[in-house]
Amino acid sequence: MAQPVRFAAVGGVNTATFYACYLPLHRLLPYFAAYSLAFALSMAGSFLLNTYFTYRTRPTWKKFLLFPLTQVTNYGMQSAGLVALVGWCGMNSTLAPLAAAAFALPAGYLVSRRILRPPARAGATADATAGATADATAGPAQDAAGQAGAAPVRSGDPA
Repeated sequence: MAQPVRFAAVGGVNTATFYACYLPLHRLLPYFAAYSLAFALSMAGSFLLNTYFTYRTRPTWKKFLLFPLTQVTNYGMQSAGLVALVGWCGMNSTLAPLAAAAFALPAGYLVSRRILRPPARAGATADATAGATADATAGPAQDAAGQAGAAPVRSGDPA
């Protein structure tokens, strides 16, 4: 299953968790306060599901501390959508959070991927590419600019 599909599946589980918190809180609090509290409660589960299932990476404290940045993006987009749908479009405040979540999905995926599965360092990628080129051709390795150089010394190679 591709990452965007897994992300959407986790989003569905997270939305169900959020909604299960939102509905009882909505009876006790104004809709926006209920929304904010339910959003905060569902964040930890979202982090664990996204690290283990979506991106298949280990959770770390660094990622955990950065993960709220993904939620800030989500929260901002969903909040704006919620207010627009309820206040401007007259949508029912019980259903509006679900529609707002759907609108925020693409941006949430891009930000969470960047935090939970950061791209490889540019230097590491160039080194790996140069090593793969040398292995594949049995000729001299090339640097990032395509210039031939000495073949890399590997631990099993004679000096």
